[in-house]
Amino acid sequence: MLVSPLLFTSQALDQEALRRAISGPDRDVIDYVRDEVRKPVEVLDFLGIDTGMTVLDLYAAGGYYTFILSKAVGTQGIVYAQNTPRGLRFAEDRQDITQGEALENKIRQGNLTNVTHIVRRLSEIGIAAESLDAVMVAQVLHDYYNPNRDRALQMLLQLKDLLKPGGVIGITDHVGIAGLDNRGMHRMQIRQAIDIAEQAGFIVESSELLRSLGDDHSRSIFDPRLNRNTDRFLLKLHKPE
Repeated sequence: MLVSPLLFTSQALDQEALRRAISGPDRDVIDYVRDEVRKPVEVLDFLGIDTGMTVLDLYAAGGYYTFILSKAVGTQGIVYAQNTPRGLRFAEDRQDITQGEALENKIRQGNLTNVTHIVRRLSEIGIAAESLDAVMVAQVLHDYYNPNRDRALQMLLQLKDLLKPGGVIGITDHVGIAGLDNRGMHRMQIRQAIDIAEQAGFIVESSELLRSLGDDHSRSIFDPRLNRNTDRFLLKLHKPE
């Protein structure tokens, strides 16, 4: 087994230390090359993710953010990586393995001892109310919202119950334009995300960090011509104290 870089034990997130920790040989190189577009260190800084926190990675899939969150919260923190039994069987992007296999590989190769993999639906997740400092919802909200807006609202309300007062949800997703087939292209409008978050009782803060002017919003996010370099929004949802 490859040796993992040391997890953080200080009281604040050190951006340079986190960059070093996610650049080691224990991390999948395919995930590493995604960082230029996803800017994970800057995203976690915007969200206020810190050492010692308890964080949920909702629908962790192959564990891109699970690995990074594990390094960010350190040995005193906890990361819950949630997947559904159905989701585990999906193919991991650009790899000949399932998402479940990809995540388990990351946990093992990275020696992510602070990660617990939960394979249950959100409604059955088994995490205590008001026990989480933060939740990461990366490129998932559109899958809830586009088929059924109320389902997305219920998801945010369930997460709100799990958050401590003052806790945050980080949302990233692919920007959609009104009047286009956003459901088919796996996109959603920024205003839709903000409106539903406010309806769920969150205070919403937005960032332009992940915006990309080179995106063609009329194409699916999987269109190879985009090379996964899509225009994305980033929201920080605060649960009131």
